[in-house]
Amino acid sequence: MDIKHLFFDLDHTLWDFDKNSKLTFNQIFKEQNITIPVGDFLKVYMPLNFKFWKLYREDKIEKSALRYYRLKETFDNLNYEVSDDLINQISKDYIEYLPNFNHLFDNTKEVLEYLEKKYDLHIITNGFEEVQKLKLKKSGISNFFKQVITSECVGAKKPNSKVFKFALEKAGAKAKESVMIGDNYEADIIGALNSEMKVIHFSEEIKSKDVQQITSLIELKKYL
Repeated sequence: MDIKHLFFDLDHTLWDFDKNSKLTFNQIFKEQNITIPVGDFLKVYMPLNFKFWKLYREDKIEKSALRYYRLKETFDNLNYEVSDDLINQISKDYIEYLPNFNHLFDNTKEVLEYLEKKYDLHIITNGFEEVQKLKLKKSGISNFFKQVITSECVGAKKPNSKVFKFALEKAGAKAKESVMIGDNYEADIIGALNSEMKVIHFSEEIKSKDVQQITSLIELKKYL
């Protein structure tokens, strides 16, 4: 493959979102004296968070609604009474604290060090502008990436082709010379394919029949 540019998703691809999110809620629950075990909370919260992120990607809700209702519905489903003021405080603290926990997936830095010698590396993320760049900086991987494209700076979200077109233009890259690597099949893989980019799907569970898939980042050395 005549590849010159690699575009990575951040959350669930390089940055271990689930582990860091759990640690963030642990801190918040202790500070706010919330008595629900964090593990029980997350079992309900994670699918709801996925649901509201999908609505956000599809421009059906605003960022403020995503932040509020993913918490509100979780507490309601757990029959745990909390005030709107507390929900708003948790939402605010979550965004503030989240970048302070910086676990990466296994071999992230080793793989990025290997790849940066051969390709220009970039980030395309639907995550919030104010959080994603802090995650990159505090986890010690910001120096690997020439361009960091967030959906908020584009005004559209993956899988919208506007995001990929913007990222390619910003990086000075051609689609046929570029690979998108991400975990979300709809947002990362379908979105990139529709923009005529090559793709690698990073997933430990879903078996991609029609695209190249890896189950660990170290496998990228075999293909790139």
